[in-house]
Amino acid sequence: MPASPHLPACSVLLLSGGRGQRMGGRDKGLMQWCGRPLIAWLHDLTRPLSDDLIISCNRNSERYAPYADRLVADADQDFQGPLAGIRAGMAAARHEQMLVLPCDAPLVDRALIQALLAHAGSQPVVIRQGPYWQPLFCLLPTALKDDLEQAWQAGERSPQRWFGRLSPIAVDCQPEDPRLANLNTPETLGQPVPDR
Repeated sequence: MPASPHLPACSVLLLSGGRGQRMGGRDKGLMQWCGRPLIAWLHDLTRPLSDDLIISCNRNSERYAPYADRLVADADQDFQGPLAGIRAGMAAARHEQMLVLPCDAPLVDRALIQALLAHAGSQPVVIRQGPYWQPLFCLLPTALKDDLEQAWQAGERSPQRWFGRLSPIAVDCQPEDPRLANLNTPETLGQPVPDR
């Protein structure tokens, strides 16, 4: 359920369907960080926000199931990137807004999520660091699912290019904001849990 009355109800999509190339092909969401799978940290953060927690995963569904209300998988099983997971999530989401986060960003905090939700409306809301968009940290109106499907069928595979033509609203963060760190290599998984 929403954390507070002024925040909109939203679905949550945790993206965990990639190849894990930087992890030697291992499933990133299930990699251990500070004694717990990465997906567990994102689950604990987002569980209070929604009664519709979705995980996009293309393998190990039995291990992801305890962390989600529903699992989705890419329609094509050749790992076509995060837009495929967003497409699957949009088709399944039950609320008018869908919060999207990558599974390898356990340092995201409630304040960042609230900043995204505060701009909920008819446009995508996306984190921006300086001149760079962070397309996997976003809030998407699920009414855009037909637009996404049309773009997908036309060959689009880039989240940034897709929402870039939809006049996204930016939530600006500092270039070195630690909350956006992707722990997607064995080295970064050695980082300690910061004080929160």
